[in-house]
Amino acid sequence: RAAEDAASALGDLMAALSERALENADAIMPGFTHLQTAQPVTFGHHLLAYVEMFSRDASRFMDARERMNESPLGSAALAGTPFAIDRVMTADALGFDRPCANSLDGVSSRDFALELLSAAAIAAVHLSRLAEEIVLWTSPQFGFASLTDAFSTGSSIMPQKRNPDAAELVRAKTGRINGSLNSLLSVMKALPLAYAKDLQEDKAATFEAVDALALALSAMTGMVSDLKPNREAMREAAARGFSTATDIADWLVRELNLPFRKAHHVTGAAVKQAEALGVDLSQLPLKEMQKLEPGITEAVYKVLTAEASCRSRQSYGGTAPEQVRARIADWRAGPQSDRIS
Repeated sequence: RAAEDAASALGDLMAALSERALENADAIMPGFTHLQTAQPVTFGHHLLAYVEMFSRDASRFMDARERMNESPLGSAALAGTPFAIDRVMTADALGFDRPCANSLDGVSSRDFALELLSAAAIAAVHLSRLAEEIVLWTSPQFGFASLTDAFSTGSSIMPQKRNPDAAELVRAKTGRINGSLNSLLSVMKALPLAYAKDLQEDKAATFEAVDALALALSAMTGMVSDLKPNREAMREAAARGFSTATDIADWLVRELNLPFRKAHHVTGAAVKQAEALGVDLSQLPLKEMQKLEPGITEAVYKVLTAEASCRSRQSYGGTAPEQVRARIADWRAGPQSDRIS
């Protein structure tokens, strides 16, 4: 039931992310590697990355459920029972898929709890990553988004602040959930068959992790629905840091048939020249570009906007607004196994 509840809560979170992604399928933001501006992406595309993560989390919970749904009834102390019980019938009556096939394993295994905790820990890590991004996005230094008072609080002495407390608490819950997994792994690591009193320690770790994950999922779903992106700030940030440099290199390969290593070199030189002149790549004079590669024409400027960069990424799973909308339609249409036509 806990696995099913977690998968259901993850479904609610994915629905909220998909809805917000659809609203912002064409909202431009900087994509990052090493937390440095890399290439422009759409906010919708960024949110769908988390849909992919949480989809895998949901599938892990349901996959674990299939293995864990075995009845230990009839294993007795460790050796089975001399009474003529029908273990298949009792398993079915209790809602299990089947009886466990070995009585020693039935009384001493805690794989069902370990798998649940493992799925919970991975999901919590994904929640923590999104929580950290919300903390960053809502800071004045980024200014990419804001939360209402429903999911943020003021400072006790600084009234101007709006602290993303809910995101910070979700981030912190990850430590508790990961700790539960490590705790039970440590309990199990050196236990001979069959039962030992050590196994009673499985309860607190499992129950605490399940409760913490449920709370974190509920809070994150609410935050995603509450989050208000600042399109202007994201677009402005995407235009900085020479984020369309790769588009010059791609253009040189497509239009001039340059090997990519040479296109990469020319682009790097163009970035250095733009830095020296204190301008963006889209403002670098054509004559300066032609000093680096004589074949460059005015047409190169058509790819030097963040919007053009995003629109060009039309590959399956790319950041183009059309691709974002198509992937959302796939999610809404059916199971992920049917997404690729």
